[in-house]
Amino acid sequence: MQRRAVVKGLAGTLPALWLSRALGAGLLETLQPGEPVAKGPFKPTWDSLKDYKVPGWYKQAKFGIWAHWGPQCQPEHGDWYAREMYQEGSRDYKSHVTEYGHPSKSGFKDVIHQWKAEKWDPDHLLELYKKAGAQYFVAMANHHDNFDNYDSKYQPWNATKLGPKKDIIGGWAKAARKQGVHFGVSVHAAHAWTWYEVAQRADKAGPMAGIPYDGKLTKADGKGTWWDGLDPQALYAQNHPLSKNSADNGSIHKIWGWDAAEGASIPDKEYCEKFYNRTADLINKYSPDLIYFDDTILPLYPISDAGLRIAAHLYNSSIKKHGKLEAVLNGKILDEEQRKCMVWDIERGQSNRIEPFVWQTDTCIGSWHYDRSIYENHGYKSAKTIIHTLADVVSKNGNLLLSIPVRADGTIDSDEQEVVAGITAWMSQNSESIYDTTPWKIFGEGPAMEGAAPLSAQGFNEGKGKPFGAEDIRFTLKGDALYCIVLGMPANGQVVVKSLASGSIHYPGKIGSVALLGGHQSLTFERNENGLAVKLPEGKQETIALALKILPA
Repeated sequence: MQRRAVVKGLAGTLPALWLSRALGAGLLETLQPGEPVAKGPFKPTWDSLKDYKVPGWYKQAKFGIWAHWGPQCQPEHGDWYAREMYQEGSRDYKSHVTEYGHPSKSGFKDVIHQWKAEKWDPDHLLELYKKAGAQYFVAMANHHDNFDNYDSKYQPWNATKLGPKKDIIGGWAKAARKQGVHFGVSVHAAHAWTWYEVAQRADKAGPMAGIPYDGKLTKADGKGTWWDGLDPQALYAQNHPLSKNSADNGSIHKIWGWDAAEGASIPDKEYCEKFYNRTADLINKYSPDLIYFDDTILPLYPISDAGLRIAAHLYNSSIKKHGKLEAVLNGKILDEEQRKCMVWDIERGQSNRIEPFVWQTDTCIGSWHYDRSIYENHGYKSAKTIIHTLADVVSKNGNLLLSIPVRADGTIDSDEQEVVAGITAWMSQNSESIYDTTPWKIFGEGPAMEGAAPLSAQGFNEGKGKPFGAEDIRFTLKGDALYCIVLGMPANGQVVVKSLASGSIHYPGKIGSVALLGGHQSLTFERNENGLAVKLPEGKQETIALALKILPA
């Protein structure tokens, strides 16, 4: 990346020898040309960002679908392939040697070369997701593999020049807006500096022992290859010393927050500025309504203000475009003050209380990047699990962002289609209890609350608590209507809502009517000291979850 020299307090063209001496004497500073922060009320400081207000569309949306899709889906071997293929003896290493060759010769750059996305039809998928009830759609702009899935001004390793040779983000954005769905992007690339460090290493045993992997290659090494003219360091970013103990996935998480005390190698300013420019360029080109950052707090925080500048740029750009702030920024592991500045995201987990600020759970029905073995073993989460998660999250003032893994060719498999169809069927009858609701006085009742698992780091309490059943109920509110989402089918044809017993402090008024969403306008009920007992209509009922609508007298 080119730099320009600026003379402190001077102007004009100067001889090269003088420039060289001036640099050495500190009379010059080097500035990175790039994207300015958009002008507006938000500045790149925490105090300024506290003026953020979550836009109404996001509060009302509740449910989004995510395509966590990029070149790491090409091997169809699951998440973190571009890292684990450099870990000698691992499943991905063995597969890579068989399919692509040894990573000293054929590294992840060569996987990118193979990815073509030849059957990708974003219009078809967005139509499917809109029918399933998604109110917003998020596409992955880049992952820790550092490859940009868009027409990137600052990253030559991008999908318009390599692999599919298509503007992936542009295609997703156009399809989402055609369906009237809010569009977002996920950005993960800040971590490439440490995440890719395994690509600097070499086998410790066997015939290739001591021969470095391709993570240290430079532009000069590409003569006569398919990547002639490209600099692998623009992708791998490994022209730096290794972090301490960075070889395994356990230690990479220790240094995720750029903690030098834990041994993290700290990125230089050029790396940080390139990340800022790439992300600002993404905002400028595609005007996303939402940006999801896979980072602790903000990208490169606290070693750089790049994340703060991106936040200010996103918010100011949104105001300039819409006349008001319509943008959402997701961040992880936020303290109470930081949750005023952006929307807190919990990965693969849920809060155990009603949160004062709108938040988000992000999860996936399988592996983040497509894993063929999950499909072959029929291992995806069911539509039932997804709906139960959605009801639980919404009852606590949250949104659910659900990833449906996309195959290398751009399609979703038959098992995934069944999951989406199951979500579609339930939402078509019961979405009234989800969209545009707010939490009630309590989020729910039932045995699962007693066995709820605590959060761990950025989340990861998913599936660790007691499973939901027919006695587990989640509450949402819309105007005078209270919705009771029953997470199972009672065996005796009757639902008992204990929180609505006569004399309840939560609902002291009289109940006028109870309806079952999906066509049954009025149900027989009795209210006593044990609860509100509602008789369900005879015949087959929804088995995933029942949504009762309670109206006052």
